[in-house]
Amino acid sequence: MMAVASPPASSPEVLGSLFRGLADPARLSCLLAVRVRPRTVSEVVAETDLSQPNVSKHLACLRGCGLVEAERSGRFMTYRLAGPQVEQVLAAAERLLQDAGAPREACPYCGSRVVRPGTIRLDEEDAWQPH
Repeated sequence: MMAVASPPASSPEVLGSLFRGLADPARLSCLLAVRVRPRTVSEVVAETDLSQPNVSKHLACLRGCGLVEAERSGRFMTYRLAGPQVEQVLAAAERLLQDAGAPREACPYCGSRVVRPGTIRLDEEDAWQPH
């Protein structure tokens, strides 16, 4: 039987999976809540105004995507960003949106906001470097 190789980390499939994990506004609000500091599910519920089952589902997805880590303390699970790389991705996305300005139109195909080509500039020290 032939072994099936995993796709490389930078393949469209892997990157697409990561971006799907970040694409849901409710899931992103959970990620942003734990960005500030580690939080329990009930703290994320209070921060986001989402239901407890919804928050639990989204945190499980974020954990499955490798974006958050969880630690059990008695009955409670505390969630935090999985590492500094997650913060770097969030900060880079914020810089991208800030540098692009407020787009006036939406993509005619998917409805997302358009970031105009040529509006994003990364200085060398801002560029992400693979390890």
